[in-house]
Amino acid sequence: MIKILFVCHGNICRSPMAEFVMKKMVHELQTVLSASTTLSAEDFEIASAATSTEEIGNPVYPPARRMLARHNIDCSGKTARQMTIADYNHYDYIVLMDQNNLRNLRWILPRDIYERETRKPCKISLLMDWAHKSRDVADPWYTGDFESTWQDVNEGCKAMLQWIIENH
Repeated sequence: MIKILFVCHGNICRSPMAEFVMKKMVHELQTVLSASTTLSAEDFEIASAATSTEEIGNPVYPPARRMLARHNIDCSGKTARQMTIADYNHYDYIVLMDQNNLRNLRWILPRDIYERETRKPCKISLLMDWAHKSRDVADPWYTGDFESTWQDVNEGCKAMLQWIIENH
């Protein structure tokens, strides 16, 4: 089982977009996965969470929900939740949307884990690093530019999934 947790500040825009985009990519690539590797869609567990408590219980932000719906992705039922140390222990990949998310993990992870992860990332990565881009996923909360976020999320998820297919 390959377990991926996408994380952003509030878990209402970027991380749920990444969660549902990756789920769709895994589902659509079922035939490719079966043909090129022993992996199947059932081998993936994909979720998302927040570093903050601000939006806990709230649904995906309406413009993010509309962007997903435009691409035939249903995110109904998803509500924001905060990441926990149990999530860190459970998931293989903790994928953050920006550097601020990494800094905010210091309030969630024990100090020894946080310091180890920020010095030499093991489980934790930034989504755009998978696409070999040294930048954050565009944050639509401040700009309203959900198209740029959509592009970043797709680029990062595609690159990450390709790496997983080639390396698992």
